[in-house]
Amino acid sequence: VQLQASGGGLVQAGGYLRLSCTTSLSITNMGWYRQSPGNQRELVATISSNGTTVYGDPVKGRFTISRDNAKNTVYLQMNDLKAEDTAVYYCWTFNLGTLYTHWGQGTQVTVSS
Repeated sequence: VQLQASGGGLVQAGGYLRLSCTTSLSITNMGWYRQSPGNQRELVATISSNGTTVYGDPVKGRFTISRDNAKNTVYLQMNDLKAEDTAVYYCWTFNLGTLYTHWGQGTQVTVSS
């Protein structure tokens, strides 16, 4: 499975960004994790093929995950960004059929305060 992520960048606190990740195959579970220097990789949000979502506590109410199954693409709308959201964001997929997990190459999100 190949994952192609895009949409990272530099934004001021309070601003917004949208990340996208397209996979080469249809995948049951898709989502985003993030990792900042000195910290472990943490859950941002995931979404299943039927639309069930899970969010990490730090982003609840500010981030929205969605997917377009026809395009094999998952989106992460990030609003009201904070400096602590600065991290490398990794696209993640998990296929229930094969039990395989795949990671994208990561895209940098930097929020200036």
